[in-house]
Amino acid sequence: MPFVTLDGQALHYIDQGTGPAVLLAGSYLWDQAMWAPQIAALAQQYRVIALDLWGHGESGPMPAATTSLDDLARQALMLLDHLDIGQVTLVGLSVGGMWGARLALSAPQRINGLVMMDTYLGVEPEPTRQYYFSLLQQIEEAGAIAPQLLDIVVPIFFRPGIDPQSPLYRNFRATLAALPADRLRESIVPMGRITFGREDFMARLGELDAASTLVMCGDQDKPRPPNEAREMAGLIGCPWVLVPEAGHISNLENPGFVTAELLKFIASRS
Repeated sequence: MPFVTLDGQALHYIDQGTGPAVLLAGSYLWDQAMWAPQIAALAQQYRVIALDLWGHGESGPMPAATTSLDDLARQALMLLDHLDIGQVTLVGLSVGGMWGARLALSAPQRINGLVMMDTYLGVEPEPTRQYYFSLLQQIEEAGAIAPQLLDIVVPIFFRPGIDPQSPLYRNFRATLAALPADRLRESIVPMGRITFGREDFMARLGELDAASTLVMCGDQDKPRPPNEAREMAGLIGCPWVLVPEAGHISNLENPGFVTAELLKFIASRS
């Protein structure tokens, strides 16, 4: 399994397939395995890179130098440099889209195309931000995500009505329940504060290249509802696509639809 040392810590990533490069950037609380359906399809004709956020999957602790989404974008650029990849199509879901847009604007010559999924570049609405921060504080103090918090956190990521006995739901809950205290305190909680305490980036969306940008959103995404996707696409002037029968992790709730849309978009950029 490949690792690269960035800002003094080991970042884990996977690198599969050959051809034009695609970088998959996932959601907070999920590792690169969330992209398994897309990797299986895309790697047949593209070089697919997928990384684990700090403290997620097999990546090491979040470096002390990491204090903002801009740092995540800078580190991703360092990964591309390490892999000697000149240009990449970046697909970012949730926090992956938040730092992905920053990377696209800080190094536009390196981004061949940008897909932002189930994400929002504005500030977190204040009541939501305070609510998430209170959950993060409880996790930090307990050194664990307690069962009563799992009952709150896990459903956020899925469409209403998903079967809580489904493997997708149960596996995610089990992964969160097993997170050790040091990882939660050193990386997961600080990453959450960076994500939900982010600055407003909406005024810069008009600087993105509309012809090489796509916005996607699960039609039943609760934390990042479709009206946010519509607002962002309007500011960019780019197309936007609703993923049917999907919540926040739309690529896993409707993998066939998402994979087909990504293949179509990436082919148009290659």
